[in-house]
Amino acid sequence: MVLKFTLLCLFVLSFGMACVGHDDHDEDQIPMGYVRFPYQATYPGDNSVTADAIFSGITTFARLPWVKCLTNEKHVPFDIAFIGAPFDTGTSYRPGARFGPSGIRAGSRRLTLYGGYNVPLEVNPFLSGLKIVDCGDIPVTPYDNTGHRALLHRTPYSALPNDTLTGSPLVPISQDGKHHPRVITLGGDHTIVLPLLRSIHSAYGPISVIHFDSHMDTWKPSVFGGAPSERAAINHGTYFYWASREGLIANGSSIASIHHGAIRTTLSGPADYANDDESGFQRIEAREIDTIGTSGIIEKIRSTVGDRPVYLSIDIDSIDPAFAPATGTPETGGWSTRELRTILRGLDGLYIVSADIVEVAPAYDTNAELTTMAAADVLFEVLSVMVKTPLGKVAE
Repeated sequence: MVLKFTLLCLFVLSFGMACVGHDDHDEDQIPMGYVRFPYQATYPGDNSVTADAIFSGITTFARLPWVKCLTNEKHVPFDIAFIGAPFDTGTSYRPGARFGPSGIRAGSRRLTLYGGYNVPLEVNPFLSGLKIVDCGDIPVTPYDNTGHRALLHRTPYSALPNDTLTGSPLVPISQDGKHHPRVITLGGDHTIVLPLLRSIHSAYGPISVIHFDSHMDTWKPSVFGGAPSERAAINHGTYFYWASREGLIANGSSIASIHHGAIRTTLSGPADYANDDESGFQRIEAREIDTIGTSGIIEKIRSTVGDRPVYLSIDIDSIDPAFAPATGTPETGGWSTRELRTILRGLDGLYIVSADIVEVAPAYDTNAELTTMAAADVLFEVLSVMVKTPLGKVAE
């Protein structure tokens, strides 16, 4: 007992001395001996050493450098930023997506275990030359988009390159004529997409949307939840209804600019589809994969979106709960993880301006972390597609 007490005292004393020794209040949340950019220089390249100790260190998405983008490091430029939105009070069934960002980061630790090279897309996004960072979590409310907008309007680290075919300079595709970085948001429930689309609108105007989900999320507030209050009218089943009414998405007079994929929910009745049509969406039912396959679904999406700027929103419940059980409103009969990843790779070449993955609720996951790994792998495909296609076109 004396030895144990002595060791405990030494530990407390040494810890206290370490705390006293940190005079820089800006760094007091960084553990002693922590490397500022963890393993930043050791992403394995072709024929390099792999299978390093990826389970160690502070957990950022895929071991990306952690930058406090919204506070004292707001001057640090980047090309693509991951940021967490730990919010879930807009969910209607099982809460817990507020822990989604930390769960997805944990699931991403193994992304670079063997090097990070995406074989089907023939790219290693971590060695693409773009500056990719993890900004941590944003202090979030679904009614405030200032944090996301601040990131979106930051000057990117890298300038637009020249066109790979003609060598001509590229010009930004944004409505405001500026070159913007991209933001990948880790949810959080799907309500967060309303403020995200408000932010996107500030740079790109009405945006085309690709939405993978088992639910439409365009329900009228009077139907979904009954809108007992003005605040309750905005939730994870109505945010696209409001986005359409606010003119944030390219619907109505635009040509088939918005797409749902993996839809398989029950409805209050056919009126829900009529309302979805009015909101400007086209639908791909999950069961269509049995008849047209992944290639047919990819063709439907690409023909709908064309070469317009597009925002990508992915609800993890688009994947069948056999493969991703940890979500707030699971629906059986969905796509496999492999099928969704194949479809996402089929978006190669589209101008994806930003993206999110939402509704990951780790408390309902298996001990093997099936859902958080699936979410991380899905974002690996999204990131790979992004780095291959700059957000610019040759001037006409």
